[in-house]
Amino acid sequence: MTNAAACQVGNNFVATPETGPRLPKTACLPINRCSLPAAILGGLTFQRHPTFLLLDGVAELHADLFPLLDVLADPLERARRFMDYMTVHFRLEALEEAGLTADAPRGRLKLRGRADYLRMVRGWAFDPNGREGAVLKAWVESRFGLLTRFHGVLLDDRAEDAYEQFMVMCSRGLYNTNALEAQLDLLYTYCQYELNRREPDVSHLTLYRGFNRLSDDQVLVKLDRRRWVVLLNNLSSFSARRERAEEFGDHLMRVTVSAAKLFFHNRLLPGMLKGEDEYVVIGGVYEVERLA
Repeated sequence: MTNAAACQVGNNFVATPETGPRLPKTACLPINRCSLPAAILGGLTFQRHPTFLLLDGVAELHADLFPLLDVLADPLERARRFMDYMTVHFRLEALEEAGLTADAPRGRLKLRGRADYLRMVRGWAFDPNGREGAVLKAWVESRFGLLTRFHGVLLDDRAEDAYEQFMVMCSRGLYNTNALEAQLDLLYTYCQYELNRREPDVSHLTLYRGFNRLSDDQVLVKLDRRRWVVLLNNLSSFSARRERAEEFGDHLMRVTVSAAKLFFHNRLLPGMLKGEDEYVVIGGVYEVERLA
C-alpha cells in the first residue's frame, strides 16, 4: 500500500477521535510513510484496538519474497531465506555492485560492509543511545511519524543543540550505506509477517520495562496509584520476563503492547540479539501498570 498519511495538529494536542489523553503535537510529525497517521498509531485507541501497519511501497517492491516464505514451514528456514534475500537484494556481499568502487581503501570497504540492518540491531543491543540507536530512532520518525524524545539526553526542543547533535549522529550512521532505511523497512515487515505466521490470533503481548524515573511530560495522566498513561520514546526495549526487566531500573512497568508495534525481537533471526526475550517496541501513548 502506498499512502502518505497526515495528522492534523491543533493548538496543544493532535486531534483524534479517541477518548482520554491524546498524542501531544510535539511528539509527532505532520506526515509519515505508513498506512495510518501518527495521531492514530501513536494513541491509546491503537493500543486497545490495533490493526496492521503497512509501510509505503514495501509489499510492492518485495512482492517476490513473501511467496518464497509462504511455502516454508520451519521458522529457521524462513529466517535463513529472509537473510539470503537481504544479502542478494541489497548486495551486502557485493559492495562494488552497490556503487562502491573496487579501488576504494580497504578500510572504507570493510566499514561499508558492516553498516547493514544486522549491524544496526546489534548496535542497539550494545547501546540504544549510540549511533546505531540514532539511526533506528530516526527511521521510526520517518516511517511512523513519531519523534524521538530521548537519546542520551532529553530531546524536548528540536531547535536546541541536543537535537542537532542527534541528527548529526543519524547522518553519520546513514552515510555511505546501501539503502539502509529500506533494509529496516523490510526487517519490520518480516517481523510482522513472522508474528502473524507463528501466532495469527495474538494481537497483543504483555511486556515489562525497568526504569529509574519518568519525566513530568512523559506522565500524561495517573488513572490510579498503579495505572498511568505515559508517552514512551519512539523506540524502546522491553522484556517478556519480569525478572529480566527488573535488572534495568529501580522501578518496573507492565505494558500490553500491540503486536503491530514490534520492530524486532531477539528470536526473529539467528544470532540477532544476545538479550533474553528482548523486544524492541515502537512508542507513543500507552496505558501502563506500575508494578514497583
